Amino acid sequence: PVVSDGKVFLTTAIVGDVIPGAGPPEHTFGGQPFRHPQATDGNRHHTMRVIALDAEQGDLLWSHTAYAGRVYDDRHSASSYASPTPVTDGERVYAYFGSEGVYAYTLDGEPGWERDIGDIKTVGLVVGTSPVLHDGLLIILADEDSGDDSFIVALDALTGEEVWKRDRPVQASWATPVLVEHEGQKQLLTSGYEFVIAYDPADGSELWRATGLQNNAIHIPMTVDDLAVFTSGYPGKVVFAIPLDSRGDLIGSDEVRAWTYRKGTGYVPSNLLYDGLLYLTNDGGVITCLDARTGEVVYEGGRLPIRGRYSASMVGGGGRILMVNTDGDAALFRAGREHEVLGSFSVGESVWATPAIVGDRLYIRGSEHLFALGSASKEGATATGSRSDAP
Repeated sequence: PVVSDGKVFLTTAIVGDVIPGAGPPEHTFGGQPFRHPQATDGNRHHTMRVIALDAEQGDLLWSHTAYAGRVYDDRHSASSYASPTPVTDGERVYAYFGSEGVYAYTLDGEPGWERDIGDIKTVGLVVGTSPVLHDGLLIILADEDSGDDSFIVALDALTGEEVWKRDRPVQASWATPVLVEHEGQKQLLTSGYEFVIAYDPADGSELWRATGLQNNAIHIPMTVDDLAVFTSGYPGKVVFAIPLDSRGDLIGSDEVRAWTYRKGTGYVPSNLLYDGLLYLTNDGGVITCLDARTGEVVYEGGRLPIRGRYSASMVGGGGRILMVNTDGDAALFRAGREHEVLGSFSVGESVWATPAIVGDRLYIRGSEHLFALGSASKEGATATGSRSDAP
């Protein structure tokens, strides 16, 4: 969820009936026809909504159907056509549903503009990157299949009109770009299998390009001081840092990486850079902590009092870090150079989305409810508070 102006904004995609004759497009990967074994629902009607709730009480304030009908492609069976998180500039909220469009609303729910940015093939696993706002631009990354049609595009946030668009030689990815400013230059950091690329967000020009993850790009990039940090956990595990003052084509230069580490990461959840330390999690919630500036191992094998698999990413605040597994079981541990578990609780239903911390309030989106919990930054947080029944 995203929170602004006393409102919580969410998107949802509701699965409907089979549409006779409907089905996903053909995919190619590595030059060969491809269908992912967990791709599903490309033959069904879907209704995609943008929803606003009262941040204090959870009451439904407004709900709009952005799109209803046939979808262009499949989704992963554990994912949703509403996977991208909406973003807001404090005046409008923007929702991205991949091939089914981009939609803008005022914070009070008045429809603004909508735009179709084209059909996006992500090997039948649905898009996962969220939009990024910068200086009146709404920037969307759309990497497709083997990379022949991948692009990054900037829309005018006021009108939805295209401002710039750049092709990308990168296969399907699901990692949201990250904005950073270094020595007066804004950089938009993008992850990728073949390349990691930094763009000037004002015009889309490339600032630098380096060899990519050589693994799936799902985790968001991170920054510490003058370094950009990229991670992946499938099929291999890799973590590396590149200086932000890099420029130009760095392909083939082993010296461009400040450091590299090859353990500790998971498939889906992004990792957390907090107060100069980089916390990695594998799929089972085992924690590794690195010094983000040097790549030095601080500790490995940090255990939590809960078992399970993780899709939601870690979040941190008040010197504490929260993790929630797909069963809805959560654990808090202390940020720092020693692993110390502080407590655990459960929301009682499955959780796939990353929680949001706003002030002393923690929002956790479950499969059936949105939970608003007491002080997220205080030790001993429990699953008490309000919940909303909105989808």
